[in-house]
Amino acid sequence: MLGLTTADLGAVMLAGAVGSLVMVTFAGSIVLRFGGTPVYVFAASSSFLALALEGIGPAVGHTWVLVVGIFLNGMSIALLNVVQNVETASVERRMGRAIVPQFHAAFSIGAVLGSLIGAGSSALEVPVVVQFLVMTTLTLVWRLVSVRYIIHDTHLAGEVRWERASTARVRRVQKAEIRGGVVQAAPGTTGARAVVRARRASLASALGAWREPRTLFIGVVILAASLSEGSANNWLAISVVDGFAASESTGALVFGAFVTAMTVVRIFGTRLIDRYGRVLVLRASGVVSMVGLLLFGFGPTLAVSAVGVVLWGFGAALAVPVGIAAASDDPLRAAARVSVVSAFASMSSLVAPPVVGLLAESIGARQTLTGITVFVVLSILLSKHVARLVPEDATGAQGDSARVDGSAPTDDERRTETTTLGMEMAVAENMVADAFAVEVLMDEDDDIARAEARSRG
Repeated sequence: MLGLTTADLGAVMLAGAVGSLVMVTFAGSIVLRFGGTPVYVFAASSSFLALALEGIGPAVGHTWVLVVGIFLNGMSIALLNVVQNVETASVERRMGRAIVPQFHAAFSIGAVLGSLIGAGSSALEVPVVVQFLVMTTLTLVWRLVSVRYIIHDTHLAGEVRWERASTARVRRVQKAEIRGGVVQAAPGTTGARAVVRARRASLASALGAWREPRTLFIGVVILAASLSEGSANNWLAISVVDGFAASESTGALVFGAFVTAMTVVRIFGTRLIDRYGRVLVLRASGVVSMVGLLLFGFGPTLAVSAVGVVLWGFGAALAVPVGIAAASDDPLRAAARVSVVSAFASMSSLVAPPVVGLLAESIGARQTLTGITVFVVLSILLSKHVARLVPEDATGAQGDSARVDGSAPTDDERRTETTTLGMEMAVAENMVADAFAVEVLMDEDDDIARAEARSRG
């Protein structure tokens, strides 16, 4: 195949984290601009191409093809995840109870099934390119068939898309008239400075969620959770093999225990969120994670460390789903905020592998992983920011403030939210369309209006 060393493979895998980080910075704005359906179809198609390249690269012996595939797949999955997480959170709002962790449990189950399929294909000596092409074809077909059933909150009606396209054409014609001298613009309102102002307004609109303290604090919570889960995915089996001179199969079993613990809590832990609220559950999860990490890192025997791994999995299970749900409380801003907090997860994927690798060479992989407790403590300290928010209703009045303890809404609140949600979504689509056009092109509107006034005069 490619003859890559462990260090080479680590560098190649970083391409996916870089692609993900690049995409999630603007994914929210892309979803708001074009709507969930075309974005989902595009991302699913590009993911198909990316996975095909990942299979073809090793087959033809070209590392650069593999790197391009991994980079493109990182971008595609990041874009898909924003749409999927926003839609998942909308299901939770409609049902009036926590359900996002169960969707993440499906991801964990899929990861296990994918590993089993890969192991079986390897045992049967199925070529890598065949594995990737078959699986990515089946995945693409399923995504294209199911898209009509899963895109609701991020869907843009045909008339909205047509209105935006028509508005864009009118603006291009108006700017062409000014450039051609048909209409004279007001002095000082055109040229390089006007272009810079318009671009700054556009960038400020796209990156507005990056200036929200609550969103950034939730991002740090997700960063800590992603660091915990990602480090286990990358280093847990290796640390068991190196730390206890165990076999690779034993390391795989311990990692399987971690994934199983996470999956079980994600399936059944939603009742805890409904009963005790997000904040208390996140804090309890952090404490359990710390106990598990310390037992794993300093346990004298493999059995003790294995118990620590299970506790670690229990504690790590709900943090990411809770953070995603918190970022999606307001349907008007859900896409942009989910994009921001997802960027923090990508940052952990980008930085953690080389840092953990360097420290593991000095003090050992098991002891290095205990350093995650520092970030878990930070997550506990910031847990109050995941408290449930009640977004502004359709009339613009501020709803009930978020409970500081993150407790679930009462039955009356759930009925009220369910009754008004349809109206809020209709208002949301119109407001997003209008806000995008106004904020991005506000300066140009002023220029054109003044120019038309002069031409009539």
